[in-house]
Amino acid sequence: MRVIAIDGPAGAGKSTVARALAARLHLQYLDTGAMYRAVTLAAIQREIHVEDRELVAELAREITIDVDNDGVFVDGVDVTAEIRSPEITGAVSVVAANSGVRAEMRARQVAWAVERGGGVIEGRDIGSVVFPDAELKLYLTASPRTRAQRRVAEAGGNVDEIEASIAARDRYDSSRADSPLTTTDGSVVVDTTGLDVEAVLAHIEALIASLQS
Repeated sequence: MRVIAIDGPAGAGKSTVARALAARLHLQYLDTGAMYRAVTLAAIQREIHVEDRELVAELAREITIDVDNDGVFVDGVDVTAEIRSPEITGAVSVVAANSGVRAEMRARQVAWAVERGGGVIEGRDIGSVVFPDAELKLYLTASPRTRAQRRVAEAGGNVDEIEASIAARDRYDSSRADSPLTTTDGSVVVDTTGLDVEAVLAHIEALIASLQS
């Protein structure tokens, strides 16, 4: 399989860069964060408390989740817009820290890649846990302020409040027991602060070319 793994914190540009890179490399693209958001939405819709680890893990094993270029679907229902709501954003870290949910999602992510012969896959533990032998492992980051400003540009809001929320999410994701957000051996750190998408893509394409030479 040809896997390009892209990890990093919220707002670092993972989704935008991964989607564009997949198109350039003629590979499929997978946003693994959307899978955890889908489980979070399903739990809330079924009135299952996200802190109930056993019930949420059981739910994750039962529902079908399809993530592709057309959107995100849970049991055949389009939830693309719903999983990006503030309510889901505020609860997804708890679900993503659930080891039972992570085990199920990791298995599905590997199956997705096997079926497609690889892909550009982004998340928070792709290079460190899910695909440690990926062709290229990238860790995208940016200053908290830059990431907050990007979120404001996308959806509005108060930049100071969003920056504080991002910092809190970073602390939570980096300290969880199962698959914490971190760099790993062989990861290339790319700081996107002050860079546009084209500059980041050019840097990544140069890295890929160096690996193939």
